[in-house]
Amino acid sequence: MMYIEHLAVWTADLERMKAFYEKYFNATANEKYENNSKRFESYFLSFGKGPRLELMKKSDILDIEKNFENQSMGLVHLAFSVGSPQKVDELTALLECDGYKIAGRPRTTGDGYYESIVLDPENNIIEITE
Repeated sequence: MMYIEHLAVWTADLERMKAFYEKYFNATANEKYENNSKRFESYFLSFGKGPRLELMKKSDILDIEKNFENQSMGLVHLAFSVGSPQKVDELTALLECDGYKIAGRPRTTGDGYYESIVLDPENNIIEITE
């Protein structure tokens, strides 16, 4: 059987990103991996079900500004299922209250998802679905 084991994201602030996914999406992180000779650090985040998310930091990675309005080719977003429309609304409101950008208010999309869109601390697009 084939499945997605994990996805990886480069980050400028490893600890801040780890804390965001732990607080809002119930992630559990492994111990930090560090390779001093390559100046590389990472965490694997588990969410109880589905693929893990690897957060990676390396000082010489090119930082390209992400813009929700003008996206580019490649991986577009992560989607988290929270179980119900009410939980979508609640988590979206909490994130907004805590100062995170809401890029798409909760709604039912044309393909039938009830979702909202938020941006994580480094402007990665997160869909919150029922």
